[in-house]
Amino acid sequence: MIRHFLLPCALAPGLTLPATAGAQLRDPGAIVVTGQRDPLHLDDAAPAGSRLPLSIGETPASVDILTQDDLQQRGLRTAREAFDQVVGAIAGNVPGNPAVVTLRGFAGNTVSILQDGVRVSASTVVQRDTNSWHYDRIEVLKGPASVLYGEGALAGVINKVTRKPVLGERHADLLLSSGSFDSAFAAGGVNLPVSSTLAVRADASYQRSDSRYDVENNDTFSAGLTASALWRPHDRLSLLVALDHYEDRYDATYQGLPLIPARFALRPSRAVTGPAGLVADRALRRRNYNPRGAYSGADETTLRARLDWIVGGGWTLALDLAGYTADRAFLLADSQSFVAPTPAFPHGSFTQSYQDFRHDHRFANARGTIGHDGRVGGLRNRFSLGVEHNDTDFTSLRQTAPASALPAVDVRDPALVAVPGAAGIFTAGDVTFVSKLKQWSVFAEDALNLTPRWLLVGGVRWDHMSLDRATRQNATGAVDRNRPVFDPVSWRAGTTWEASPGVTLYAQYTTAVSPVSSILLASIANSRFRLTSGQAQEAGFKASGWGGRASATGAVYRIAQRDILTRDPASPALAVQGGRQSSRGAELSAAFAPVKALHLSGGASYTDARYDDLAELVAGARVDRSGNRPINVPAITANAAALLTVGGAMTLGGFLRHAGAFYTDTANTIRVAGHTLLDASVSVPVARGATVTLRGRNLTDAFYGEYSGYPATNVYIGAPRSVELALAARW
Repeated sequence: MIRHFLLPCALAPGLTLPATAGAQLRDPGAIVVTGQRDPLHLDDAAPAGSRLPLSIGETPASVDILTQDDLQQRGLRTAREAFDQVVGAIAGNVPGNPAVVTLRGFAGNTVSILQDGVRVSASTVVQRDTNSWHYDRIEVLKGPASVLYGEGALAGVINKVTRKPVLGERHADLLLSSGSFDSAFAAGGVNLPVSSTLAVRADASYQRSDSRYDVENNDTFSAGLTASALWRPHDRLSLLVALDHYEDRYDATYQGLPLIPARFALRPSRAVTGPAGLVADRALRRRNYNPRGAYSGADETTLRARLDWIVGGGWTLALDLAGYTADRAFLLADSQSFVAPTPAFPHGSFTQSYQDFRHDHRFANARGTIGHDGRVGGLRNRFSLGVEHNDTDFTSLRQTAPASALPAVDVRDPALVAVPGAAGIFTAGDVTFVSKLKQWSVFAEDALNLTPRWLLVGGVRWDHMSLDRATRQNATGAVDRNRPVFDPVSWRAGTTWEASPGVTLYAQYTTAVSPVSSILLASIANSRFRLTSGQAQEAGFKASGWGGRASATGAVYRIAQRDILTRDPASPALAVQGGRQSSRGAELSAAFAPVKALHLSGGASYTDARYDDLAELVAGARVDRSGNRPINVPAITANAAALLTVGGAMTLGGFLRHAGAFYTDTANTIRVAGHTLLDASVSVPVARGATVTLRGRNLTDAFYGEYSGYPATNVYIGAPRSVELALAARW
């Protein structure tokens, strides 16, 4: 479909690698930008971690941002690669949740993913590893943010902001690349002024490879087409209309390398170790055990419109409308269990169950906000009040076949087996989930300047969520239904103080709510539980100086979540609420440009995360997991970048990324060792407006675990050393 016409669009003449472009009237619902790679200027506008017109220095929040220029300089091609660069975060590609993010000790549906400020659903449902070409920037608000975006934003929010038209500018962009794993990328964009009051922009991208992880039978494809029009009849009024479409497909859905006992491994490594001598075998690095014909894919389209009106007298009005539709499919071996050698399989084998899950997702959203910037009792006061309504229809076919549905495969030389096609094989599960969710929200924020340097910020949000949840047994037609209603209230209070010119201190207290699992995919039993609650305290600083050539931000925080699912001490088979999980940590980011030709930046984070109260059911018995670390949470992450321009032309880049060890199971028995990655690039201008870049990734060819897959004994092994040659042009 889209792949057949995106490539010609991307190769159209006159396309260029753009500077960041945005609508003329900034979106007051975007996320605060304070962690930018360039030195920080505290007086810059920060229209995002709040719906108020606050500057960066006035915003009591810890944030990070990757601009389109950052993405290009670092060679970050997809959402997962971009998310993995955020200080304090790691990201991975699991089959049911591509580009899943762990942030501040929490993961999955506790990190909200937004599309241009709109939350469609839990990230575990909607997030895909889309091409980063379409983003003007990626904004990350860390810590609980339910007061801004509703349930699910416990650990933070990631806002993917697409490129927008710019009035009065005519430019185009082109990016072509080819590299290891038979990878190819083509993308282009064009901004055209139609008149003095109307401009349009369109971007297309196409990416393919034999596998992003360099494994067998895993051809990957992703494409995007985004287009928008901005009409601004005068300086007080603007209307933006946009259409986004994305597609992706991963053949023979790779779900990580299965661990095997060391005594059967040809090249055992210490990259991943588990109980009973389980290890990651280097000799199996490229093996993919999923059947031929299995795949993971999505096809999603969003239509949205935004009206901004500066009414006058300090009053503003904003109206957002969005419609979203998506079809997704997840066909894969649900589990891969090692079986010791037998005469039929002298090297050992894997037995595999099989699942076929589908999503049919429809979503509509309307949000209106009014704001006022004026004075109260002689003091400057900024205020906003908004209402939001969204409607979701979600149907999911979920079929599971037992291990007997697929033939066993040899560990060292897996034969390609076909997707099972016999009728009636889904005896382990054959249900259809139907969810209809209606939500009304009312939210308000206020910022009061007690003095020109001391600001108080507060906000509150009420959500009314009405869910109609049904599970239909496809074999019998039996239906189980539940209609829960949730009415959570979230709030935050914060303050900022300009301690001296260029140095601001801040602190905040924030609350959030989150379901025990994704609200659209929760079982009937889980839909009967109340929402979990979270609270966070955070304090930090933001500083810039030396003529705007240096900046630093730092934060310390604690997040606590209550009422997660645990096991009843009196009846271990019974799941009950009452468990607790928490994290505390510190983060530091800095950027420094000692001379115009040299730009240095970096960041580091420490996270102490734990289950404060958690029990699980293991072999019919209640097992205490309290004190253990949550899965996919390293204690330390760090990154650094250096860009040096030589002779005013050639640019040399070096990029370092480190993540500490983490566990793939709540028992903390399967340990993934920490890793350090080194990338480098050389960029040379070859013509006016055109640059060629040679890039090397994972230059030390590290063999490392990136993220845990399905199940806990499967771990995604990061891509080996690779090279890429790219041409970028701008006219």
